Amino acid sequence: MADDSLPLFEKRAVKGGIPPAAAPLAERMRPVMPDEVLGQEAVLGEGSPLRELIARDTVPSAVLWGPPGSGKTTVARLVQAATKKSVVSFSAVASGTKEVRAVLERATQEWKSLGRGILVFVDEIHHFNKTQQDIFLPHVEEGSVTLLATTTENPSFYIISPLLSRCQVYVFNRLDTEHVEKILRRAIHDAEKGLAKQGVQVPDSVVREIAERADGDARRALNTLEVVSRLAAPGSAVTAEILQKALAGKVYRYDRDREEHYNVISAFIKSMRGSDADAAVYWLARMLEAGEEPLFIARRLVIFASEDVGNADPQAIQVAVSAMQSLDFVGMPEGYLPLAQATTYLATAPKSNASYKAYLEAKGDVKRMGTLDVPVHLRNAPTEFMEGLGYGRDYVYPHDASAAGVRQSYLPKSLEGRQYYRPKPVGYEEEIAERMKEWDQIREKAPDGTPRSGSRLPTATGKAGRSTTE
Repeated sequence: MADDSLPLFEKRAVKGGIPPAAAPLAERMRPVMPDEVLGQEAVLGEGSPLRELIARDTVPSAVLWGPPGSGKTTVARLVQAATKKSVVSFSAVASGTKEVRAVLERATQEWKSLGRGILVFVDEIHHFNKTQQDIFLPHVEEGSVTLLATTTENPSFYIISPLLSRCQVYVFNRLDTEHVEKILRRAIHDAEKGLAKQGVQVPDSVVREIAERADGDARRALNTLEVVSRLAAPGSAVTAEILQKALAGKVYRYDRDREEHYNVISAFIKSMRGSDADAAVYWLARMLEAGEEPLFIARRLVIFASEDVGNADPQAIQVAVSAMQSLDFVGMPEGYLPLAQATTYLATAPKSNASYKAYLEAKGDVKRMGTLDVPVHLRNAPTEFMEGLGYGRDYVYPHDASAAGVRQSYLPKSLEGRQYYRPKPVGYEEEIAERMKEWDQIREKAPDGTPRSGSRLPTATGKAGRSTTE
């Protein structure tokens, strides 16, 4: 059986053997040949770099990154089965620094005595802290250890940069529903490792729903299939009622403080910004059904109302704040109602980030020019001494001015004429732009107050004066 003339991948089928019948279905059905791995053609397809490296037993230190049940561990086992190196496996969840150091010492000894390193497989490496990851560095660098790691978390966040820079990262995609269906049907019809011997009938509708509800996780799908096959009577069909029992308490793929959290909230905000109410509601439901903190969503709605809608619809901020207050008042689960209302309102509202951009420009001038003096005529004069210094002198109180308006400057001298707020010609902001233009014309004609010295600074278009558009 140990015929060295066999290609390395054929050796895997011989070497791995068949898992015992008592093993979980997901383990029994784990692929033992590259062509059995579905949905990851970019990583392991015919002619792919990793497939060639495995066949030649020259896989470098690598990180396999992807969602649960996408095939990372399966591919890692193909690498382990094909190599002639000694292999040591760790679970980052259960292993400590002492165990890691002992293995790395052994690697150094083999490197020095035999001239070959060892393959160290670390499952869920993101659970190792910085110190534990640091231990691998010199060994990976000298070649005594080929590190093969899997992770469901973004490596750029959870693997230290020096170690990550020495590893090739292979990205595994979430499995499509069609791929999960094929995996399920393979298990149903497999008489050696699957369910064919049990004679349980699984209708296409059940297969489809299991695949859809698996959220791209082949392991979850196979576990569900195994449960429903056990709940059904021998030789009978799996019913919709049986399936619903097995699917009770389904957990959605989501997290509150890691990459998926930020990906989904980003999609939510960008959908509203793009005025797609349907997509925005979908992402809202994704977050709420997965257990996201509703108040976090409400805060994002309030921020969005000012940052992205602004004065194009001044009522938007009121809607968002009201939704937040309503959520606090009624709580969940009914709290989704005001959140959905605010989401659809903001998504369909006219959009302007002019106020947001105005602040950023003003902030830039503050940082660039420092604390410029407040013009004397705008200063407060609560004491006679301050009045004697001229504080507040020549300030014209607009309510006491003539109907023609006040011709007076309110910016520091070096910023006179500077324009930050440029309303967009959308929604209510179009009216604001016209109003600002009228105020400019009134001020230019006003005979009262202190004339503004100097000329306006150039606007974004490079011309002096106000611009009512971007």
